[in-house]
Amino acid sequence: MSSERPINPRFAEDVHFDQVAQGPPKYRTRTDRPVRYVTVVDKEGGGVLGYVWAGDEDDAAAWAPSQAAGGRALAEGGHWHARLQEAKERGLTPSVALSELLSNPEGNRGRVLPGSLTDAPNAAAVKALAQGE
Repeated sequence: MSSERPINPRFAEDVHFDQVAQGPPKYRTRTDRPVRYVTVVDKEGGGVLGYVWAGDEDDAAAWAPSQAAGGRALAEGGHWHARLQEAKERGLTPSVALSELLSNPEGNRGRVLPGSLTDAPNAAAVKALAQGE
């Protein structure tokens, strides 16, 4: 009995790849440049769920969930991500998208805290804030 394994005949076939469409446009999710952010609080208890930040220089915007809010913050993130995605698809800059969130502050479980628009040196500072609560 031979210990040689037969060669798979499929190795001799030509291989080709079909390029897939890129998908919807998205804001970048990190930037080292200055950003503005708003605080999103729980509608029920008022605790911080996270932050939505935006920076025009790198066309970046994202949700930073509060570590202290746990799964509730992660679940709420889907709403804010969807709103940012829809704004990007309409061609809005990140700062205009953030302004829209301020004018329509309601989320699923959370809402934008009035008067919470603040500047930060970069997205990492907002993410660190979300981690340290």
